[in-house]
Amino acid sequence: MRKSIATVSVSGTLPEKLEAVAAAGFDGVEVFENDLIACPLRPEEIRRRAADLGLGIDLYQPLRDFEAVPGDVLRGNLRRAEHTLELMTRLGADTLLVCSNVSPDALPDDALAAEQLHLLAERAAGHGIRIAYEALAWGRHVSEYLHAWRIVRMAGHPGLGVCLDSFHILSRGSDPIGIEAIPGEKIFFLQLADAPRLAMDVLQWSRHYRCFPGQGGFDVTGLVRHVLATGYAGPLSLEVFNDVFRQSDARRTALDAMRSLIALEETLLPSGAPPVVPSGFAFAELATGGSAELPALLSALGFARTGTHRTKPVDLWEQGGARVLLNATPATEETSGEPGLVAIGLETPDPAASVKRAETLLAPVLPRRRAPRDAPLDAIAAPDGTALFFCRTGHADHPDWTADFPRESPVPDGDVTGIDHVALTQPWQHFDEASLFYRSVLGLRPQESMEVADPYGLLRSRALAGGGTRLVVNIARVVGAHQAPRQHVAFAVRDLRALARRLRAEHPGLLLPIPANYHDHLEARYATDPEIRELGLLYDRDERGEFLHLYTVTAGRVFFELVQRIGGYDGYGAANAAVRLAVQHAERS
Repeated sequence: MRKSIATVSVSGTLPEKLEAVAAAGFDGVEVFENDLIACPLRPEEIRRRAADLGLGIDLYQPLRDFEAVPGDVLRGNLRRAEHTLELMTRLGADTLLVCSNVSPDALPDDALAAEQLHLLAERAAGHGIRIAYEALAWGRHVSEYLHAWRIVRMAGHPGLGVCLDSFHILSRGSDPIGIEAIPGEKIFFLQLADAPRLAMDVLQWSRHYRCFPGQGGFDVTGLVRHVLATGYAGPLSLEVFNDVFRQSDARRTALDAMRSLIALEETLLPSGAPPVVPSGFAFAELATGGSAELPALLSALGFARTGTHRTKPVDLWEQGGARVLLNATPATEETSGEPGLVAIGLETPDPAASVKRAETLLAPVLPRRRAPRDAPLDAIAAPDGTALFFCRTGHADHPDWTADFPRESPVPDGDVTGIDHVALTQPWQHFDEASLFYRSVLGLRPQESMEVADPYGLLRSRALAGGGTRLVVNIARVVGAHQAPRQHVAFAVRDLRALARRLRAEHPGLLLPIPANYHDHLEARYATDPEIRELGLLYDRDERGEFLHLYTVTAGRVFFELVQRIGGYDGYGAANAAVRLAVQHAERS
């Protein structure tokens, strides 16, 4: 299907927006009036620039506050409209978006609205232009899409149809099934946006918090299915007002936008290939930054160095089913010289299919320098720059990456049984991109995002899970000396009490100290046993089970979490995050 995007959805000047949109592979654009007004290029030059980039101008928008007005107001509106139609002719756009009136001049008179829209459509036809009438969710008298359709039908002009906007329909809770009552040829344009579920004024919600399909809480896919059932054959076009996108790199935002449409289209087409959901973690790779902190931490936790890569300064550390690679490669600008997480290995039943899907969804495939005998591992870059490797460990039908690490010692069977989850801190402007990336590329199911109070700001967090893989993406809204640790790896433990007892006896100072006030509160709330306080554990429960966890001190930019899930508990101890953040800040000060 033809893919389009409104210029308001990305940052920059109009020429920069066009270049970013074209580079992402879009077929066309909606030119937003403010972008054109502020552009020094003439409409003819914009038309040529778009054509040279392979872009069509699918829509010009918006003409506001036109219909259902007194005669004296109409005369001024027609003057504005005539100027817009002449400009569109120079621009090469053949469809004009007219929003339902929000001005105090508007009258509650559908017949008058239909009459005046018919007049506008007649004038537009003289320029070879169609009018797409849209019901704004906050329209003064017309705020529902079926109301807009009734007025269009009453006007009875072949050059007048409706524009359907998923935000305006779904934000009001309107049932999109009614779309199927509109003939496909009278749906002149389809605009798509998702949004998080927020309890706020719909205008502010629309202007600041829209996002791309798959990043919010709306059933955009279901709405599009209703639209396609009418026979609509026009573009799928994104119109997203978002404060973060306005400040982000235009090319990156445009790629994320295209990824959302590719993923949406996959769900609509019967032949769409399902994602290859990873079944768990093959390894976590940490850069040591030349420090001995990470080997000492792992050794204390019961890990042993079991092998060294044949050709690279990388050691394999193991315990139970958990594998950690420690990379002593000299620091780069990306790794900043501090210990930190640089890569994750994901177990997948079909690594080649995983890579192919990632490429289809525009994930950058990372170049790999590989010695002749090295296992052929392909990697892609996650939004925060972490490398994601697709692995099939221990299977005869696929090269095993562990063969690159000749065995030097046996794997200890200690308290740690595997990697439970990995938490990655995103740059503030990449949070929604990361949610869509892991949802579409890896097929993980996102949970609702949440905000945790940090002593110096807020930590925004969202967990994603599927197939035995759990990831948490975070944004720390704190800077400078108060910057929170960036990443952590959580290890699953069979008996956390026993491990905590050993660590406190053998390695005092290794574990993050938990305030007595926390345990006072915990005992009052849950009547927990005294040993939880004695061992400095954190605790959570839900209707399915219980959760015990604790944290190590931080090494560079990374720390470890030790967790024990009891029963069917499937969360992450989010209620305790504020305590952990406060203690970590105290640790770093």
